[in-house]
Amino acid sequence: MKYLTVAFWSAVFGEILGYIVSQLTGASYSFVWVAIIAIIVGEVALIAIPAISGRAIPQNKTEN
Repeated sequence: MKYLTVAFWSAVFGEILGYIVSQLTGASYSFVWVAIIAIIVGEVALIAIPAISGRAIPQNKTEN
């Protein structure tokens, strides 16, 4: 379920960001490509950030 939620919100925020950037740069705006790229970036972040953060947590070693 979290993958669908992330995909939805990534698409929504990606569309907002894509529209603003296209208006500021004068580039053409394709809502399909913006949504696809935003969803891919969101899903990669959903998988990669916990994996990277999990390795950063130091292991508790018992010292005698």
